[in-house]
Amino acid sequence: MNTQLSHLSPVEVTDRAVCMCTSGEVCDSLAPGHALHLIQARLASATTTRWADATVSAVDIAEGTIELVTLDGETRTVWNAGGAALEVAQGAPVALHRDYGVLAVGRAQYNVANV
Repeated sequence: MNTQLSHLSPVEVTDRAVCMCTSGEVCDSLAPGHALHLIQARLASATTTRWADATVSAVDIAEGTIELVTLDGETRTVWNAGGAALEVAQGAPVALHRDYGVLAVGRAQYNVANV
């Protein structure tokens, strides 16, 4: 005998989603700028030609924003709730994946949102 599964509509699920990083807990949201999803990291590593080398031109730790300048002169400001701004300093080399919103700081990777 099969039991009927109860399904939640997407609206019900997103209404229940609350980011834990606002209360100082580990971030469990997969929205841009929050926790890095394994599939997001894998897609970024599989598409190596879409990475852009950059340097950090400014950091705002209070806001969680990082301003980047790519080697071809493009300026981007990204945001991360998980503390990426704490890990970089002005002038530091980083890499930004143009398609999947991943910022690589050394070996650490962060999910970032464009500001």
